[in-house]
Amino acid sequence: MSTVSISAADVNKLRTMTGAGMMDCKKALTETEGDFEAAIDVLRKKGQKVSAARAGNATAEGIVLIEVSKDGKNGKLVALACETEPVSKVDDFKNLGKAILEVAVAKNPADAEALAALPLADGRSIIEHITDLTGKIGEKIVIQNYENITADQVVPYIHSNNKLGVLVGFKNTAGKDITEVGKDVAMQIAAMKPVALDKDDVDPKTIEREIEIGKEQARAEGKPEAMLEKIAQGKLNKFYKESTLLNQEFVKDGSKTIAQLLDGTQKGLTASVFKRIAIGG
Repeated sequence: MSTVSISAADVNKLRTMTGAGMMDCKKALTETEGDFEAAIDVLRKKGQKVSAARAGNATAEGIVLIEVSKDGKNGKLVALACETEPVSKVDDFKNLGKAILEVAVAKNPADAEALAALPLADGRSIIEHITDLTGKIGEKIVIQNYENITADQVVPYIHSNNKLGVLVGFKNTAGKDITEVGKDVAMQIAAMKPVALDKDDVDPKTIEREIEIGKEQARAEGKPEAMLEKIAQGKLNKFYKESTLLNQEFVKDGSKTIAQLLDGTQKGLTASVFKRIAIGG
């Protein structure tokens, strides 16, 4: 048994260094006989164990953070997720999200896995920091999404609760600032949840599913077998109109589609890419 006396000042020092709870810090210092470096390792190992134990837990809360480059041509989005809403409001959680976004902007990683491997200011990787915070807070924390888009102009939108974010890129801007109409389109994406940019961008499996659903609906209505394919195609066209961005009716003016809205703003202007990310979604 350890004979080293662990003072309240020592416990508070370790707590300041690590952000871990007072009792956890005291136990770690007692276990390591007052060795601060070893105690930090004990706390980190505890974090890893907590992380593994909660690996299957749902992460339905968190924050979405976005930054667009000064020239407006690149946008990055990070969604950091946790299990409960109170944790999403904790400063340590929010500060980690901001730090991850800053690294994404500075290093331009290709995907979330590459982002998680990058170091923060102290030289330790993002995934290590996530593991440590998991140990401190006791909840699963993950980078739910990382998106990185480039276009003639990128326009962002963050919903007021910071749980939904949109990045939309435009082409054929002719060098003009299209932020105002771009914001309208970004808000359209947030509200109407398009599945793709245009008809040709819809996943073939989605098209196949919609056709089968259309046929089954027509069959249930007693329509002749010979008519099912034609009816299903009609329903598919309706799906395109409702679920692909450029073919959707503009929510602020149903007399025009998004494609018409953009072309009417600047000849040839169109959206080239978009990302819509919702925490838990």
